[in-house]
Amino acid sequence: MTQTIAQMGTAMGPHVVEACRALFDAEQQVLAARVPVLAADCVYGPDPRHRLDLYRTGDGSGLPVVLFIHGGGFRMGDKGDGGSWANAAVARAMAEAGFLGAAMNYRLLPQARWPEGGEDVCAAVEWLRAHAAEFDGDPARIVVVGTSAGAVHIATALQLQGDLPVRGAVLLSGLYGYTPLDERDEVYYGPNADYPARMPRDAVVETTVPLFVAGAQFDPARFQQEFAGLLNERVQRHGVLPRAHYASGHNHYSMAMHIGTADRRLTDEIVDFVRDCVG
Repeated sequence: MTQTIAQMGTAMGPHVVEACRALFDAEQQVLAARVPVLAADCVYGPDPRHRLDLYRTGDGSGLPVVLFIHGGGFRMGDKGDGGSWANAAVARAMAEAGFLGAAMNYRLLPQARWPEGGEDVCAAVEWLRAHAAEFDGDPARIVVVGTSAGAVHIATALQLQGDLPVRGAVLLSGLYGYTPLDERDEVYYGPNADYPARMPRDAVVETTVPLFVAGAQFDPARFQQEFAGLLNERVQRHGVLPRAHYASGHNHYSMAMHIGTADRRLTDEIVDFVRDCVG
């Protein structure tokens, strides 16, 4: 499998997404059967995309809550389930680890514009703070996990609400402001001149929310530069690195897609981070 991913290189696009999905489909279908959705399409806001799903295994109350925010280049993506395990797999894996897992949708292009993705993360967190206890979750112990655009939206939420009421944030292959604007993203961020001020670089460097930052061996160079830039500035500013993981043998898509499979390196790191954050 590692060799197959390596052969894909650092390419991005729908064909790579589908090739990665095929690699993990058998294992993720088993996970989906083990962990059915607990509550589907919970409404956390007024837009039709303001929906999230919840997952839990076993009994107990006061469970830490882990909210997953999918990627998709600001244009596509879904919280999964309803026949698609992608993205739901992360919430399911967190449920199997003993947490209340959640997976959310958010507004997308062409309607959405910066900073609406971050606003949606804030709204979903507030919904969980109000309702998690109804599903045996602890509203005071929430950790957010995002990949690609999802990581950007978490970082934007920290920018909008510096005291975002979460215990930790996991950022997988996000964009924080260390590289120039990609032309295809201008429709989301607005004119190039506005881009630097809209990026959450200062927020993720200065936040007191514990961070776990990850990048992939076969991430495109831009994402690797963002990963390295954030780590470098954090250690310069604070004298210590945040928790971090370099996903060897994985690319931009497989890093999140493989969570919940037999390759437990990243899954175990995230689970340990969550446990450390929530006490």
